[in-house]
Amino acid sequence: MPADKTPVPVEASPSDRMAAAVQTYGERETVDRAAALLGGANAGEDFLLSVGGTHAQGILDGAPALYWPELWGARALLYVWHDSAGIAIKAGLTNQAWRVREMCARVVFTRELPYADMLLPMLEDEVPRVRAAAARALGKIGDFEHAASIKKLLKDSEIEVRRPAGEALQSIKDRFGRPIE
Repeated sequence: MPADKTPVPVEASPSDRMAAAVQTYGERETVDRAAALLGGANAGEDFLLSVGGTHAQGILDGAPALYWPELWGARALLYVWHDSAGIAIKAGLTNQAWRVREMCARVVFTRELPYADMLLPMLEDEVPRVRAAAARALGKIGDFEHAASIKKLLKDSEIEVRRPAGEALQSIKDRFGRPIE
């Protein structure tokens, strides 16, 4: 490591690691690298450590990467943002790894991205956490007509899906000031 580089704070929380990444790379480059990771590109070892912390060291030491760098790239966008990353999030909503789909739905919720139509099929995802994340996001960014699709989740077999679906419906009701039938 060059003497002028600050070591990556791998033990720190994701928010602290992302703050350090912004200090090192600048906000826009941090966003660009996170979006690149989400898209499956190599964004550099130091950046991988920034987004993945101690777990990323395992990948650098030879453990299978699986979907972790993509997930970490998406998670980084919860902490640092530029609208240019929206394309990567949109693509991530259809990623084969459920954890990536879930995280991208969380970013849609946090950043209030206009991807309601991409979230609708996720309400039928095989993974309950993905269904729940999609419902939460639709509750925040969806239109009134999306309530009918969310309402179906009130009968989901998983309580971890039913609860956020109910909260999403309440959010839509509150935003539009209309009862949901």
